[in-house]
Amino acid sequence: MPVRLPQQLVELDGLVIPGGESTTITRLLQSYDLMDKISSLANNGLPIFGTCAGMIVLAKEISDSTIQPIGVMAIKVRRNAFGRQRESFESDLSIPVLGEKPFPGVFIRAPVIEQANSNVEVIARLADNQMVAARQGNLLACAFHPELTDDTRLHKYFLDIIHGER
Repeated sequence: MPVRLPQQLVELDGLVIPGGESTTITRLLQSYDLMDKISSLANNGLPIFGTCAGMIVLAKEISDSTIQPIGVMAIKVRRNAFGRQRESFESDLSIPVLGEKPFPGVFIRAPVIEQANSNVEVIARLADNQMVAARQGNLLACAFHPELTDDTRLHKYFLDIIHGER
């Protein structure tokens, strides 16, 4: 179900913060009094999955922006790390937690994880070793758009986190 108001957070088992424009997302979170509530829920164990802009919103630090993220995941990210829209690309990713079959990563104006604290498990890197997906307890984040593929393994992985199976 879509979440637009604080009262819609009450009975969630998990939350997905999707791709989009991170500045707009954070402004809306602030305007609708969702920032502190989502931060509190994350710190109290609610599973949250951030994809692309969602990863930026979850990060503790953004190296190239003045926007205030929720700041619950101990990563530092850089927005638009690969350039503008025309530099978008696809890459097969090795994500061992999903099995041996490569995962199709769709990168659109994608961020990259520049730093991750020791309590963050990096679960995917590009061939050049750039970090593009990570997990920190109940938090999952990726720089790409898994919803734009037919491969549902990453979404199933998140559901396993929600159900306490991972």
